[in-house]
Amino acid sequence: ASPCSPLQVLPSQQPRPSSGPSPPASQLRVRTVPRAPVPPAARCGAGGLGDSGGPGSAAFGVGAWSAGGARSPAGSGRSAASPARPAAAPLPGSLPPKMAESLPEHERILQEIESTDTACVGPTLRSVYDDQPNAHQRFMEKLDACIRNHDREIEKMCNFHHQGFVDAITELLKVRADAEKLKVQVTDTNRRLQDAGKEVIAQTEEIIRCRIQQRNITTVVEKLQLCLPVLEMYSKLKEQMNVKRYYSALKTMEHLENMYLPRVSQYRFCQIMIENLPKLREEIKEISMSDLKDFLESIRKHSDKIGETAMKQAQQQKTFNTALQKQNNVNYGRSMYVINGRVPEPKCEITSKRTLEEEDEHEEEVLTAHDLVDFSPVYRCLHIYSVLGDGETFENYYRKQRRKQARLVLQPQSSMHETVEGYRRYFSQIVGFFVVEDHILHVTQGLVTRAYTDELWNMAVSKIIAVLRTHSSYCTDPDLVLELKNLIVVFADTLQGYGFPVNRLFDLLFEIRDQYNETLLKKWAGLFRDIFEADNYSPIPVANEEEYKIVISKFPFQDPELDKQSFPKKLPMSQSVPQIYIQVKEFIYASLKFSESLHRSSTEIDDMLRKSTNLLLTRTLSSCLQNLIKKPHIGLTELVQIIINTTHLEQACKYLEDFITNITNISQETVHTARLYGLSTFKDARHAAEGEIYTKLNQKIDEFIQLADYDWTMSESAGRASGYLMDLINFLRSTFQVFTHLPGKVAQTACMSACQHLSTSLMQMLLDSELKQISMGAVQQFNLDVIQCELFASSEPVPGFHGDTLQLAFIDLRQLLDLFMVWDWSTYLADYGQPTSKYLRVNPSTALTLLEKVHRGMKDTSKKNNIFAQFRKNDRDKQKLIETVVKQLRSLVNGMSQHT
Repeated sequence: ASPCSPLQVLPSQQPRPSSGPSPPASQLRVRTVPRAPVPPAARCGAGGLGDSGGPGSAAFGVGAWSAGGARSPAGSGRSAASPARPAAAPLPGSLPPKMAESLPEHERILQEIESTDTACVGPTLRSVYDDQPNAHQRFMEKLDACIRNHDREIEKMCNFHHQGFVDAITELLKVRADAEKLKVQVTDTNRRLQDAGKEVIAQTEEIIRCRIQQRNITTVVEKLQLCLPVLEMYSKLKEQMNVKRYYSALKTMEHLENMYLPRVSQYRFCQIMIENLPKLREEIKEISMSDLKDFLESIRKHSDKIGETAMKQAQQQKTFNTALQKQNNVNYGRSMYVINGRVPEPKCEITSKRTLEEEDEHEEEVLTAHDLVDFSPVYRCLHIYSVLGDGETFENYYRKQRRKQARLVLQPQSSMHETVEGYRRYFSQIVGFFVVEDHILHVTQGLVTRAYTDELWNMAVSKIIAVLRTHSSYCTDPDLVLELKNLIVVFADTLQGYGFPVNRLFDLLFEIRDQYNETLLKKWAGLFRDIFEADNYSPIPVANEEEYKIVISKFPFQDPELDKQSFPKKLPMSQSVPQIYIQVKEFIYASLKFSESLHRSSTEIDDMLRKSTNLLLTRTLSSCLQNLIKKPHIGLTELVQIIINTTHLEQACKYLEDFITNITNISQETVHTARLYGLSTFKDARHAAEGEIYTKLNQKIDEFIQLADYDWTMSESAGRASGYLMDLINFLRSTFQVFTHLPGKVAQTACMSACQHLSTSLMQMLLDSELKQISMGAVQQFNLDVIQCELFASSEPVPGFHGDTLQLAFIDLRQLLDLFMVWDWSTYLADYGQPTSKYLRVNPSTALTLLEKVHRGMKDTSKKNNIFAQFRKNDRDKQKLIETVVKQLRSLVNGMSQHT
């Protein structure tokens, strides 16, 4: 074979086993592989087939020749059966003369076709048809000539190498058998090598796999060492969330975000964590806010219990301090009203308190506000919001909600004033509210400030005062008002112990104290009325010394003259006097109960008690006495006893002052701003009773006079006084005997008033306008009655009158009746107006009125006795005298009216 064309012998089919026969030579294909460029003689024209590697290089040897000389389809395109064309081409390396001369356009096109890529041959072929008509025919001819030229070149090449090819085939056939053996050996060796290498390959692959696993494990361990703290912290976060340790959970989140997650931020689970952390924060925020709302609801429900506990502690502290003061013999003038404050107890107080607590083994343990309410939600929520940087929002929300609760707490129930429990619940809720706020103030920082609590307290105090003013005004029971006062004091002391100013509450207590006094006065007015209604208004009988001591133990009574008398005897006052005295002392005690614990000095309390007692005496008791005196069923005997009673009550006022001084422990030398006005009260009552006695006497006299039944036309008198008048005189005599226990002036005034009223009533009876005529017999009878009155006056029914002072009450009647009985008109008219006149007390108008009635009576009597009486000379003279006197009297009356 030629060096430039090495041969490769390949079987036409797949290799067969080595035991079979070799294929015949006709079945072998010989492929020439060009190794060197085609000689120039083999080129076609100026372009040729191109060099190796180009479009025209080594292409012509692709087609292989078979053993029979036939050309393979890989040749130039001709059929394998086509006969070889005769060699008509010139020698290689030279061009035909015609072609060299013309070198037309078609040769250029052929060169382009041979040297151009098959995909780009389209434009070249299109240019063949774009030229002159029939140009393509000439081109086809030129193309056939080129093909023939190449065929000749190929044929020449094949002829030149044919012998070498045959020799190579022959040599190849010789080594075929050896090649087959070698192939079998190689195949067997390869099989055994493959079998032997499978285990090595498997172990190698296992080693590789283990090496990869080891490298991956190392990488995973390294990464897990970075991720494991993150996962542990996240697990810790979840656990803290589950056990509701939200503040710790937020701290864990901060560590995760700042320290752990940045190290492994490239992993997807870290991104999930980062996305979940804000959600967890919001969840914590919502949960803590929910816990805060539950806390607010819880303290709203427990406020009354918290307040009740705090007030109970304050009350126990106050009781302890009071007991300690009594133990140390602290007098009343010093501060016995200890204000409950936040001061440490002295050692002696602690010791005494421990002693008191040991004595009361069964005393219930008092819980604090922290024991009753779990404050951890508000602490936790505050810390959480502070960590989240939203503490201001939390503070504003907390304060807003607490303000709303404060308004609800300060709103009382409509029926609160009906029972003390209503007030106690109201105060307990308020105390509980502010105890909680004070606790929050001292255990937190910034959530509740002193300014905030002071603002709430000022608002609350104004509302409390308005509520108490309104509801306390409905209270009519002094016991309820007193319990309300005690509650207010405990309420004020409790809150003062927590640092809240309570001066306005104590000022309110003074207003309520006035109301308390009013309720006491109303209550004691009823007691006084009951005492007066039950009294028999007769002196108190005492049968023995024991009964006497019982009476004087209730009332300070001293009478040396009475002490000398033997038992049984009677005390001058009635049963109502010691009862009234006792009730006044009870009133002072009741008033003192309210004055206690008001943080006032003993002097101030003493003055308050005196003012209250003055109100009781001057208003309540005085009013009751005035009403009693004016009652219709109270007779003269009762009025006399009332005067006696008021006298003894007036004397007992100094003992009441001493009683107030003793219970307030004030020295006798202390100057009091208030004095008891009982003296004036009882004097006024006594004067009213005296006036009522006068009125009652006059009314009784009027009743007797109304019984008078005079026959004003009688011709002669009965010879004795009228029956009604004798009964009246007997009544007056018995009545004035009762007056012996009255002061002398009272009895004398009553007796004089009665006689004057009797005289006036008798005079009015004579001068009554309805009485038209009076006979001289009636005048004589009337004169007898007046004589009895004068005899009664001269009998001195009441001692103390001098001479005929009492008889002067009837002087007007006496002179008038004497004037008519003696018929001494000339003397009357002659001496009228003179101080020494015998009938100085006879008024001309009175004499005229009575004279006219007597004149008409005389006329009527004369007509009845004798129809001819008018013709009697004496009667005519008397008539003329009367007419003359009447004219003179009228002139006197007219003169008096003109002078007036």
